[in-house]
Amino acid sequence: MALISYFLPKSVLFKLDPEAAHDLTIAALARFQNTPLACLWSAQRVQDPVELAGITFPNRVGMAAGLDKNGRVIDGLGAMGFGFVEVGTVTPKPQPGNPKPRMFRLPEANALINRLGFNNEGLDSFLANVKRARFRQQGGILGLNIGKNAVTPIENAVDDYLIGLEGVFPHADYITVNISSPNTKNLRALQSDEALDALLGQLQERRQQLIKQHGRSVPMFVKIAPDLDETQVGVIAATLQKNGIDGVIATNTTISREAVQGLAHADEMGGLSGAPVLEASNQVIRQLRAALGPRYPIIGVGGVMSAADAQAKRDAGADLVQIYTGLIYAGPQLVQDCARALKG
Repeated sequence: MALISYFLPKSVLFKLDPEAAHDLTIAALARFQNTPLACLWSAQRVQDPVELAGITFPNRVGMAAGLDKNGRVIDGLGAMGFGFVEVGTVTPKPQPGNPKPRMFRLPEANALINRLGFNNEGLDSFLANVKRARFRQQGGILGLNIGKNAVTPIENAVDDYLIGLEGVFPHADYITVNISSPNTKNLRALQSDEALDALLGQLQERRQQLIKQHGRSVPMFVKIAPDLDETQVGVIAATLQKNGIDGVIATNTTISREAVQGLAHADEMGGLSGAPVLEASNQVIRQLRAALGPRYPIIGVGGVMSAADAQAKRDAGADLVQIYTGLIYAGPQLVQDCARALKG
């Protein structure tokens, strides 16, 4: 929401309902991206190329999925200096998400709680927006994040992921399989060993067919939750490697409220993001790095509110970092600050 602080002060935006402020932000970026007014928030991209999963990322800082679920403002976000932008989560069919209100600020903790529930316009609208974006042509890396519809029974979840995979494959630099949102019923059950193995096996089989069909390979990452113990992380790591998955994104939001007890809105259902999830996320990253070895690609996300937080992610074992809630509280300058801190 601080993204349009050049148009409206953050103090004004923070008086609005959080989702209304979010919608206003997206609308402004959509209206002014690729116009002369984009110079108001544009920043030169820090050049710090790094190769990961066969992709050369311009720098180590990316936009996390969730801010732009419909891929409407890829260019507006990219202009802030991100090396890569991830959009979605997209589901095969449009869905409204959970009832409102469903987003809450915890400013004392530099945090948000959301229970949006994969609200999005569906795959067709998403792909139309992706095709219009210029970010990839300008050297940016685009990640497309796929999920399942809420009405799809969990036992049929693979069908939705296969539809998503096939749809986004020609238009993505990498694809993220989101199995870790706490806001779609039973979704996190897909992180269990047998369910994850079955899902990833079928996705990998279809991906190999798509590689032959399109004549290009697109890396596939899996996004996991912070609410896992070391044994669970170890099982996930082994399953990722067994199924030839190219990398892991750690982590999504947390259902824990330990760090925000007593604060207004702390008891709201949903996923907690921002500063309180930093250490939980970093702990999962450390465990993943220990289990996966030094070369396996890990993208760290969760609680990056400053350049020092980005460096802490790298120190924990992440190759790249993503930000979301930090952008809302700190504004677009955070992108360059983090990219400079991680350069070299």
